[in-house]
Amino acid sequence: MGLDVWVARNDRSREIRGNRFADLARIKKELPLQFDEATNRTIELIDVIWLKGNAIVAAFEIESTTSIYSGILRLADLISMQPNLNIPLYLVAPDERRSKVILEVNRPVFSHLSPPMSELCRFISFSALDEQISKASSVVRYLKPDFLEHLSESCEIEEDQD
Repeated sequence: MGLDVWVARNDRSREIRGNRFADLARIKKELPLQFDEATNRTIELIDVIWLKGNAIVAAFEIESTTSIYSGILRLADLISMQPNLNIPLYLVAPDERRSKVILEVNRPVFSHLSPPMSELCRFISFSALDEQISKASSVVRYLKPDFLEHLSESCEIEEDQD
């Protein structure tokens, strides 16, 4: 999609299909310096960030084995420190962790933010992502980042209508 990618500093040495993240094309070696030091320390630990130039396009926490709470907390810290930052936030996890992700995003500490994290974060299941990647692999360079809106789902808990 023509975007640069930031991979969390602590994940740089990990591999995918025999390639280290740090060696993949379009991986940013350094974050843009538009934020204060505290924000940059938070941002550098977010699992994946899509960048267009110096602008953050989207942020992702991938929660396959680690604590869901810590990933949401990093995203909440980013939004708390940069309240005017209006970017999509995604929690990507296995299908079987969906309900846990939704519950964690709706914890009181996150639901009392303005706006609540459940309105800011969307969930992407591994299966939905795999399915869409296989469908879009030949046209990915033509996609825009907002295609994620269609394969992700809201983290808001629907109120029962009695």
